[in-house]
Amino acid sequence: MIVRLASLLGLLGLWIIAAWLGNDPEVLPMPGALLAPFWTELTSGPLLYHLAMTLIRVLWAFVLAMSVGLALGLVMGLFPKIDKWLDPWLVVFLNLPALVLIVLCYLWIGLNETAAILAVTLNKIPNVTTIIREGARALDPDLKAMAQVYRMSRRSYLRHVVLPQLAPFIAAAARSGVAVIWKIVLVAEFLGRSNGVGFQIHLYFQLFDVAHVLIYALSFIAVMLAVEWLLLQPWERHARRWRGA
Repeated sequence: MIVRLASLLGLLGLWIIAAWLGNDPEVLPMPGALLAPFWTELTSGPLLYHLAMTLIRVLWAFVLAMSVGLALGLVMGLFPKIDKWLDPWLVVFLNLPALVLIVLCYLWIGLNETAAILAVTLNKIPNVTTIIREGARALDPDLKAMAQVYRMSRRSYLRHVVLPQLAPFIAAAARSGVAVIWKIVLVAEFLGRSNGVGFQIHLYFQLFDVAHVLIYALSFIAVMLAVEWLLLQPWERHARRWRGA
């Protein structure tokens, strides 16, 4: 934790140096200049509301992408014939720009929540599928043979043999998923929603208000750092604990 705080303080120091060298608060204000408008947005402004709206979209997209990606990756990793059929689709969606999917979903479905969440979900499913597929391919065949010898049911085999081996891959997919999803959510909000952090950044971008752009961006980054450090990283360490046994 001390190293992380020192690293963040180093980043803050670079910001202060850059703002001092630039000497133009309208381009890059000093960190201290954001405190007053941040407090106003927090206490009497819409900051918490827009943060909540973005977090809801991130949560929905994360759950959907992880659920579908886990199922697809497991099937593709365990059944080579299915993998041959689906692999070209996976490559296409892996290389399809997020912006294209967002725009197409808005054009086909409309400027609504369904389109925004679906676009973000479709952008993330290929990454989750790829990671889980590699995990399924790396399953220990000796453990599978042991399960067959002891005539384990499919449910028991999945729960006690497959999932423990996949846990590190699921944790890695989750960590990378959150990091990517919230960025894509901001783009989706920027382009076609009437609330959320991305919408507010778009609003203040039009007003050339760098201070408020930084306030909303840094506020959400702080929230996602808290999720990363307090939830995802401990979960990943827990999932990998058996490797050190």
